[in-house]
Amino acid sequence: MIFELSIKSHIASAHFLRGYDGRCKDLHGHTWQVEVVVASDRLNEIGMVADFAVLKKKLQESLIPLDHACLNDLAYFQENNPTTENIAKYVYEYFGQVIVPLKIKRVQVWESATASVVYYA
Repeated sequence: MIFELSIKSHIASAHFLRGYDGRCKDLHGHTWQVEVVVASDRLNEIGMVADFAVLKKKLQESLIPLDHACLNDLAYFQENNPTTENIAKYVYEYFGQVIVPLKIKRVQVWESATASVVYYA
């Protein structure tokens, strides 16, 4: 038996894609929607994997460095092109450290209503 919890948040940020031959090579912004799915086969003493309120607060706090920033200016994205793929990977790696011992199953990031990336390791 596996339980999956899903929490959502968003960030509004600017970026430009290095090495890209198209309009996205220029500075522009998105309001990225972020969904994190946590999976567990165990419940705590009151029958929960985790408290949604606690997870949502921790996710929002984890996203603060990305919100209302030019992603290209952040150290992580100076080494990694700030694509939606790398944003999803960043959230997976960073937020995964914040919620130990819980484990992230996947992170999905939408850059628009019709385009998203799923990252899992």
